[in-house]
Amino acid sequence: MNNSQKLKYSQLIKQEAKRLGFDDCGIAKARFLEEEAPHLENWLKQGRHGKMKYMENHFDKRLDPTKLVPGARSVISLIHNYTPKQIQKHPNAPRIAKYAYGEDYHFVLKRKARQLMQFINQNIGAVQGRIFTDSAPVMDKIWAKLAGIGWHGKNGNIITKTGSYVLIAELIIDLELEYDTPIQDYCGTCRRCLIACPTKAIIQPGTVDGSKCISYFTIELRDNIPQHMQGKMANNAFGCDICQDVCPWNYRSQPHNEPAFDPHPDLIEMTKQQWYNLTKEKYNEIFKKSAVKRAKYSGLMRNIQFLQQKQN
Repeated sequence: MNNSQKLKYSQLIKQEAKRLGFDDCGIAKARFLEEEAPHLENWLKQGRHGKMKYMENHFDKRLDPTKLVPGARSVISLIHNYTPKQIQKHPNAPRIAKYAYGEDYHFVLKRKARQLMQFINQNIGAVQGRIFTDSAPVMDKIWAKLAGIGWHGKNGNIITKTGSYVLIAELIIDLELEYDTPIQDYCGTCRRCLIACPTKAIIQPGTVDGSKCISYFTIELRDNIPQHMQGKMANNAFGCDICQDVCPWNYRSQPHNEPAFDPHPDLIEMTKQQWYNLTKEKYNEIFKKSAVKRAKYSGLMRNIQFLQQKQN
């Protein structure tokens, strides 16, 4: 395939990605992430993943997309804005991370990514590949950075010029395309996320100790939340947005245009007492398709009761 064809196909893919509702699309060459290998190894050796033992699995696959898709040539990174139109109204109520307000993003992004894969097969030619939405050992933030979609922020998230409230999906395919290049890091001297984190989980710019993160305690940890976390949860019952809320790049974030990400109206209106008295039936109604289902009713109530201890 000559360079003009690669460019043409890349442009077609990006145009279709935008039509499907993705906010940006970038493409990187599928290769072994040699420069990331020592960082990942040290992070695991230091136990930064806490009890997330699955992070220890498939080390080679995390670093080499050709082990996930034999013959892979390109990693197509897709991002989708999830900035909500409105947030929870009662400041003292337990908080839910904004990405979990509406339908589980895994399903929303995968539906759109499947359509993009179908478009490629119908309009460019038959390709072999797989779709990923934070559902396999793929270093999605690294690939998004290599594809020029954004930079690796000090809070560990991908930050774009329109903010960091973005979700990431990938297509890893065996088609060679025109590759993008990383963009500049625009965090500068700002340290707001490091200062704001209640648990000091951001141990150095760009590196997060997962075992100290509020999201870890409220989503990943299946044991009881340690008592030393009392007073450090900042009223978060599922996930945490603090390091993003304080980021100046998010001051310019615009609300998403995806109806599936709109929350159940009761979620926005719920008071602290309503959260404390949340029944399983109401939980199932509000979070019917939400990522909050990952914590299950018992896990969410464990978190809420932990927050309630501080109130009492």
